[in-house]
Amino acid sequence: MQQNVFTLLKERGFVKQSTDEEGIRELLSGSPITFYAGFDPTADSFHVGNLALIMAMSHLQRAGHRAIALLGGGTALIGDPSGRTEARPMMAQETIDANSARLRLQLAQFLTLDEEERGMLLDNALWLCEARYIDFLREVGAHFRVNEMVKTETYRERMERGEGLSFLEFNYQLLQAYDYLQLFHKYRCVLQIGGSDQWGNMIAGVDLVRRKERKLVYVFTIPLVTAAGGKKMGKTAAGAVWLDAEKTSPYEFYQYWINVDDGDVERFLLLFTFLPAEEIRKLASAQGAALRDAKARLAFEVTTLVHGEAEAKRAREGAHAAFGGGEDGDASAVPTITISRTRLAQGIPIVDLLVETGLSASKGAARRLIAQGGVSIGGATISSPDAIMREKQLLDNNAFLLRAGKRRYHRVVVENGAHSR
Repeated sequence: MQQNVFTLLKERGFVKQSTDEEGIRELLSGSPITFYAGFDPTADSFHVGNLALIMAMSHLQRAGHRAIALLGGGTALIGDPSGRTEARPMMAQETIDANSARLRLQLAQFLTLDEEERGMLLDNALWLCEARYIDFLREVGAHFRVNEMVKTETYRERMERGEGLSFLEFNYQLLQAYDYLQLFHKYRCVLQIGGSDQWGNMIAGVDLVRRKERKLVYVFTIPLVTAAGGKKMGKTAAGAVWLDAEKTSPYEFYQYWINVDDGDVERFLLLFTFLPAEEIRKLASAQGAALRDAKARLAFEVTTLVHGEAEAKRAREGAHAAFGGGEDGDASAVPTITISRTRLAQGIPIVDLLVETGLSASKGAARRLIAQGGVSIGGATISSPDAIMREKQLLDNNAFLLRAGKRRYHRVVVENGAHSR
């Protein structure tokens, strides 16, 4: 007998809060239902912190339920205050449109969104940007109480800190609630899923449908995934780990996963792969070299999911070429720059190399990283911020590996000639 998909999601760590756990389990055990998740196009790519929500959608769709991926082309014009200590900068319409186009392509990698019976991609600008203000206030605003809204965690925290809340942002909860009402009307959507920081906004949608339609709809939230030590998922010293190969290369993406903390391996395999739970627990119970194999499996599976099997294999071979000592690895996957032998003979400050390779945002940041013992060449730690790289330090005749922190590497190839690139 097939496992109930809500039970599966709960066992794999996808469920934090829900309006009615048993009601949702029963809902998902019957005929296919329509569910949705919303994504405001505040960037031109998703990052790995968004991936848990997309994976939850994929599990639900694989179980036969219809997915609606809702882009927030309308709500992005307002700006979600959730989790923010200050107002978001106002986004230009052109930026929102460009971001939406990129996110549409990424969502289509994970979900079937071009078959109406299985899934669809919508944009709330279709109804929000067409809404008449007075009509909206009468239809939606009449069902909200300000004294209740200000108790919502996001609004309450902003006001308690004395940072205030603009009337523009205060409207965001009404707009998101209206999304649920529209999707219920048009597509009989009865379940919303989203990040746990959206709980207040999601509950507002449930309440609006109940008050307007006298119907029961549901929500459940996905935990905001953190790495070991409570760090936000997908954040590194170099910035976010993006799903877009132009922003984070498949090799760098692979390296992010292979370097996760030992204690995160099982949880991340459950959240970010489709491997059976029994196989995952066996992999994650290993120790020593076998646990490194489990991390390699995690890195390969997630890189395959996001970038395809061919790129995952190249990234794996690149890692082997860079660190495994084998001659058959594909070093082309490793981020690489070329410098001239003439320049190297004259000596190159390590801080300059860190900035040129993109491993550090500035020379000041590079100096701090070196002082903290976070930079090495060919496995040898650089101890002085004033260190100079010279030709005699090459381990072989034409390349060396520059490392910054635990996860970021760049291969520097030395060529004869006067120019670098």
